[in-house]
Amino acid sequence: MILIGMYDSSYTRRVAIAMALYGIEFEHRAWSVGRDFHRIREYNPLGRAPTLVLDDGEVLTESTMILDYLDDRVGPGRALLPATGRARRDAQRLVALATGAIDKAILIALERIFRPVEQHSEAWLSRCRVQVEGALGELERACASRAGAPWLVGDAMTHADIAVACYVTHLREAIPLDLAPWPALRAHVDRCEALEVFRKHYSPFSAPTVQATPA
Repeated sequence: MILIGMYDSSYTRRVAIAMALYGIEFEHRAWSVGRDFHRIREYNPLGRAPTLVLDDGEVLTESTMILDYLDDRVGPGRALLPATGRARRDAQRLVALATGAIDKAILIALERIFRPVEQHSEAWLSRCRVQVEGALGELERACASRAGAPWLVGDAMTHADIAVACYVTHLREAIPLDLAPWPALRAHVDRCEALEVFRKHYSPFSAPTVQATPA
């Protein structure tokens, strides 16, 4: 298998961590969606990461789809998402909150990187920040409610732990954002980031650039 995308992308990173935990070997191509846009489009017409190329040539795109495939491959007994019931919904809710936060954080970062200061839409940026902080507040409550437990849902690591750690690390580097107002969340993220599998599949945030399209 080939996993395309840089580890400063939390979407790519969460897939790589899951694959490592599942013991699924893969070739990593650390291609940038800016610098290597046209190379990625040879596999994914959107030129986005992550992109997973299976051994038979089938191409999977979007982290949620890729993780669903990986979970199905290893089976419900090993999948990093509870199979059914309240635990599954709880994990999915936390993933959704973290995903919403990083989606808005990326918009904030792109506005800052690509638009001149005088053209910034303060109303838009303020709305995005409210959404990010709202999601982080909910994640803080979830982490605080699990004080003394190592994981957010049940007794083992799930996709919720991976998504929260990867996405929150990404947003605090990309905006950047101090997590001091959310101490339980910060503690949980720091605990995950200290694990070898997280350290191995990490790159610090690198601001994207857009390559000119050849005439």
